[in-house]
Amino acid sequence: MGHALQQAIADAGHDYAGGVDQGDKPGPLATQCDVLVDFSAPGALIANLDAARVAGIPVVIGTTGLGEEHHAAIDDVARAIPVLQTGNTSLGVTLLAHLVKEAASKLGPDWDIEIVEMHHRMKVDAPSGTALLLGEAAADGRGVDLAAARESGRDGHTGARAKGAIGFAALRGGTVAGDHSVIFAGDEERVTLTHNAENRMIFARGAVKAGEWLIGRQPGRYTMQDVLDL
Repeated sequence: MGHALQQAIADAGHDYAGGVDQGDKPGPLATQCDVLVDFSAPGALIANLDAARVAGIPVVIGTTGLGEEHHAAIDDVARAIPVLQTGNTSLGVTLLAHLVKEAASKLGPDWDIEIVEMHHRMKVDAPSGTALLLGEAAADGRGVDLAAARESGRDGHTGARAKGAIGFAALRGGTVAGDHSVIFAGDEERVTLTHNAENRMIFARGAVKAGEWLIGRQPGRYTMQDVLDL
């Protein structure tokens, strides 16, 4: 993603200020940037947030696998600077999430929702941040809490599927950049909404677009849907 971001920044006509890797201090870099883009790891997020706050610059967060403590830190930093956090910076996935929310609100709980995602063999978190983003969109459309409706990791004798559940299945293998499908299964019919990522550049281009949009915004927490005005 670092190499992809560098290319996307150049393609958009901007200057690449530099990057940090494991063990590097983000503070000096943040002072040279108009916006900081974080595609690191949960363990590095707090230091990157602090660097952006001290430098007074916005930050785009595309890191996945975040826990409650990370979201609490993002909420805190967003009181001082603009922060955009998302499970996926792809513009196509952003539109997909919008469509999933609309479909969930119109079809209702009689339609079972299953989210299937596949990524490369090296991905360490499951379900993916994008799958969870799509699950949140479906839950928002139904007006329910995803934590209460979520089903994942089915194995063995599972019993009947709970009405209103939002199911997740994670596949890993090869070099897949990211495939996501949201299946609405009704009686004798199905609707499937799908996005296939062919290259990591789509995430890099979306992150650059998010960074461009975020510069000059008021402090607060933003999403990719804000960028597309959805």
